[in-house]
Amino acid sequence: MKISREDVTKVAALAHLGLSPSEVDLYREQLDAILTYIDKLKELDLTNVEPMAQVLHGGVASGAKEGHPELREDVLRPCDMAGHVLAGAAEAQTPFFRVPRVIATGEAEGE
Repeated sequence: MKISREDVTKVAALAHLGLSPSEVDLYREQLDAILTYIDKLKELDLTNVEPMAQVLHGGVASGAKEGHPELREDVLRPCDMAGHVLAGAAEAQTPFFRVPRVIATGEAEGE
């Protein structure tokens, strides 16, 4: 066992996750299985495996697009959606609209 229950609860607290005791046990087992599998991968002989230098086709990396016609140039285009979006908002004042608070700051309401 590489991962302890305390490790799982510590990570859950850092991520602000409230885990039940059964979830802590489940995730501990899953994380332990992942780390065990990674240890197996470390046993592989990679001496004759060349590292990848580029994940894209070589022609694309050098600027030629003939090899991959699905790739296109990035073209900047105007997007004038603000008026349409703001038209449906209850409290709109271009270019903003007011929404209910979704993140608690720890302060009491009205302060």
